Amino acid sequence: MRTMTDTYFPDIIGQERVKKALGFYIDGFKETNCIPHLMFTAPRGCGKTTMATAMAKNLYADGKIKPLITINCSTIKSLKQFFNMIVIPHMVERDATVLFDECSELPKDVTMALLTITNPNKDNRNEFSYEDYNVVFDFRRLSFMFATTEGQSIFHALMDRMERIDLEEYKLDELGKIVLMGLDGYTVDEKTLESISSVLRGNARAGQKMAMKMKLHLDAMNKKHFDAKDWKSLMDKLGILPLGISVQELNLMRYMARKKATRLTELAAITGLSKGAIQKDYELYLSKMGLMEIQPEGRSLTTKGLEYLNELDGVKKHKSDKTSKK
Repeated sequence: MRTMTDTYFPDIIGQERVKKALGFYIDGFKETNCIPHLMFTAPRGCGKTTMATAMAKNLYADGKIKPLITINCSTIKSLKQFFNMIVIPHMVERDATVLFDECSELPKDVTMALLTITNPNKDNRNEFSYEDYNVVFDFRRLSFMFATTEGQSIFHALMDRMERIDLEEYKLDELGKIVLMGLDGYTVDEKTLESISSVLRGNARAGQKMAMKMKLHLDAMNKKHFDAKDWKSLMDKLGILPLGISVQELNLMRYMARKKATRLTELAAITGLSKGAIQKDYELYLSKMGLMEIQPEGRSLTTKGLEYLNELDGVKKHKSDKTSKK
């Protein structure tokens, strides 16, 4: 049975909780021409921009979808640039939906201005004066949406003015559907599709990219069906590892396997990576998958992590000093 969220978001797989919440705001918009300022947060590749764009397609003015203005916030360097290049030409006395993508990159003066511009009130409009301009932001005509991977970095007072929309990582079956969407006219073994989904790290964008690689492989083989043999071949050619572990993560695991505990500074020195990069880009996924743990004395592999290396190497050469790990 087709639901209202299916009607609003026909091309979005998964994210049912998010679609229900956005459907609620769309229903309200139909009566008031207003939505709250929305803040989409999620890890990279989980579909923040895609979801915000789909939301924008449901916001109408005079029977037409309002124009969507997408701002790459890393390109905005000052309040003057923001007003001269975006506000004045695109927001003054216009109907529009504005998406501030990667909004954690906004400069401080723009963030401070947005505190005034987005301040909630019963009239759903605010005025802001800058140099010779006195601009009225009418949120019955304008709809603001924000997207970021760094929700914790957003100035708290600005976040307080938003309705936060937290997207979730995709489940394996949802990732499989995303892969199949990119393979129109091709078929995939069910078990093979499960194996493929397991290396995508919950990431929709990775699923889209994997579909392109699978299609290239099949076209080169003049085939229309992708099976376990094709998947093994593709893994070998592209160096795809179980669970989607990257080469750098694998190297970190090998270093940690050598000792009972390895300090972060030591890992940084050995790999040439910064401590921040190790913590943000590599440890999070290894910890999430239960392959490593962080203790006061240092980083170490879990039993599962050691077993992963053993299985990958095909021999039982990695030994654990901590038999109680799980």
